[in-house]
Amino acid sequence: MHDAGVDSEMAAQRRSRFFWLLVAATVIVLDQITKYFANTMLDYASPVEILPVLNITLHYNPGAAFSFLSDAGGWQRWFFSVIALAVSAYICVWLMRLRRDQWLLSLALALVLGGALGNLWDRLFLGHVIDFISVHWGDSYFPTFNIADAGISVGAGLLLLDMVVNPESENQPK
Repeated sequence: MHDAGVDSEMAAQRRSRFFWLLVAATVIVLDQITKYFANTMLDYASPVEILPVLNITLHYNPGAAFSFLSDAGGWQRWFFSVIALAVSAYICVWLMRLRRDQWLLSLALALVLGGALGNLWDRLFLGHVIDFISVHWGDSYFPTFNIADAGISVGAGLLLLDMVVNPESENQPK
């Protein structure tokens, strides 16, 4: 005989997990839509000023963050793809094991997951990642990035915040 409370809690847990996967999917969709428009509407490496500190500038990055290993000869595409797949699988398992009340950690993982998969898509199907958001102060430029990178960065920041706010060990993956 099933307990109605247990069934209700299990259903709520499934809805929570689905919601966080939906957040990750939203990051992927927004990332891919914005990359599509950047790639089809912008001329390569020709900045369009949006604000005095923000340009939209199309760049292709065959490497990792900050163009790390971008001149490595091509093997890095598959190396970073395998890493993104492994990390994404790990995050999915971790996300599925969290309790409903661990919303900050769940949000952080969903953002990182969406960002990792958004950039993985580019790497697998284009051979490079499309970047287009260029922040600068005068002649000092931060490396160009995209929505997926922003999801990963915000998610990483939220992971750090969760470690401070919720230091209990149950947040660690098992």
